[in-house]
Amino acid sequence: QVQLVESGGGLVQAGDSLRLSCAASGGIFSSFSMAWFRQAPGKEREFVAVISRNGHSTYYTDAVEGRFTISRDIAKNTVLLQMNSLKPEDTAVYYCASSRLGTLVVTTNAYEYWGQGTQVTVSS
Repeated sequence: QVQLVESGGGLVQAGDSLRLSCAASGGIFSSFSMAWFRQAPGKEREFVAVISRNGHSTYYTDAVEGRFTISRDIAKNTVLLQMNSLKPEDTAVYYCASSRLGTLVVTTNAYEYWGQGTQVTVSS
């Protein structure tokens, strides 16, 4: 059973930066592709970024391209999301997820394991 625990959320002002972290345990970390999703109040959960098994490939939703960077430390079983130039519309609960498919998938149903989420609030 894979367990994912997110941390690093908080309240910041527009233009600030935050770094989210996701610690994975209970599985072979390098066999999963890892992603970040987010869910704002009253909205569906949406894809943010994904990284391949070996960390060599990434993909982002257009809304965060150029501002967010996803990375992984295989030795530490950790996935990071560096978020720069934050905007109020980035406000959401951010979730880490893992997929056995290992590819750069963007749909929620491709991910078997999810963390509990961490709140990010960006004030204007």
